[in-house]
Amino acid sequence: MAAAHAGHAAAYRRLLDDLRKWLGRFYARRLPPSMVEDAVQDTLVAIHEKRHTYDPQRPFKPWLMAVARYKWIDRLRAMGRHGTEALPDDIAVDDHESSVTSQVVLQHLMAELKPAQAEAIRLVKIEGYSVAEASARTGQSDSLIKVNIHRGLARLAAIVQSRPDAE
Repeated sequence: MAAAHAGHAAAYRRLLDDLRKWLGRFYARRLPPSMVEDAVQDTLVAIHEKRHTYDPQRPFKPWLMAVARYKWIDRLRAMGRHGTEALPDDIAVDDHESSVTSQVVLQHLMAELKPAQAEAIRLVKIEGYSVAEASARTGQSDSLIKVNIHRGLARLAAIVQSRPDAE
């Protein structure tokens, strides 16, 4: 964003492309799938319109998070204004026990890895970041991210195979 303030159009285009991906992940965790793309577009427009309020002497991410959070809240408010139908009491609902159990087991397994391995696996395999994005976030080289993923997954497999079945 600082480069965009300095008039570098190519840097601004790269920033918007990176933000589009990041915002997609941000809203995918917080909104229904049908609302994600509209929220991303609204936020990109807001960032463009409010870019003059960003102070290049301050960190960019808190400013970005504030814009994204406000747009998310706007979406939630809009959802509340739309009328909803009451659901019947006998509607079938999936049991989420296995999902919750899987999440807890995964957290315990990831805690047994080296922090760099767990972080690389979390970013690339769970959250869907590319190796390059994970590298930028962690400060590890692309090669080290790949090595940490490979070694971490091998370690996880060894841990799982060494444990007796819980059944």
